[in-house]
Amino acid sequence: MPTYRYVVADVFTDRPLSGNQLAVFTDARALPEASLQPLARELALSETVFVLPPEQGGHVRIRIFTPAMELPFAGHPVLGSAFVLGAPLQLGEIRIETGAGVVPVRLEREGARIVFGRMEQPVPSWRPYEREAELLAALGVGRSELPVELYDLGPTHAFVTLASAGEVVRLSPDLAALARHPIGANCVARDGERLKLRMFAPGHGIAEDPASGSAAGPLAVHLARHGWTSFGDEIEISQGAEIGRPSTLYARADGSPERIERVEVGGSAVVVARGEFKL
Repeated sequence: MPTYRYVVADVFTDRPLSGNQLAVFTDARALPEASLQPLARELALSETVFVLPPEQGGHVRIRIFTPAMELPFAGHPVLGSAFVLGAPLQLGEIRIETGAGVVPVRLEREGARIVFGRMEQPVPSWRPYEREAELLAALGVGRSELPVELYDLGPTHAFVTLASAGEVVRLSPDLAALARHPIGANCVARDGERLKLRMFAPGHGIAEDPASGSAAGPLAVHLARHGWTSFGDEIEISQGAEIGRPSTLYARADGSPERIERVEVGGSAVVVARGEFKL
């Protein structure tokens, strides 16, 4: 009976049992296509990664699955995979092929241990979200401080900005109504020098995400475009505490409102478990 090994990492944290969980099947070449989605559903984490040989000049290629669907790109699977694979490959930068293109991740070490990673994300496109009123009603909020816009970098994210971090903490959205929006629904507010974020994506099989790497980059773009921050500033994002998985993400957008030059998202990760499936 074939055996398929995987690693579990907690991503966007430096402490085990926090952050966003990720399973990485480090060699998925022999895994049948028909097993990929059922394995992601079996593990029931936000995302599961299957590592394959590169096809576009990268070091590896990955496929990313939520319990409900395959995604072309997601942030914490890319960063977590870089931590899992970068150590044995002894790379300072690992280039990871995704459905949204090749994503380079720079790895910072203390001795032999990887302690931080910074990924250059695809530059998102954006437009006003045409279902804004429905989204606000589903979230249970009256208005957004900034325009509600939809950002697309493979997955799509809408951003609703609230007046205080307390409003974000107290959110109790209608998940059934949110599931009719096939997007990540993000609510954010200033929290001192940091930003407080919660992201809901029941339409993707994720009621609430502990750490949303694919939202962090577009959020940096969104806030800079609308003057909440400046281009080139690094923002610190706090997420996940409400569901017992506190996470910290860092993001920066370089350029101008007319031309985004670079979007970078960073954070830490720790490997917490190893296992195998016999199928």
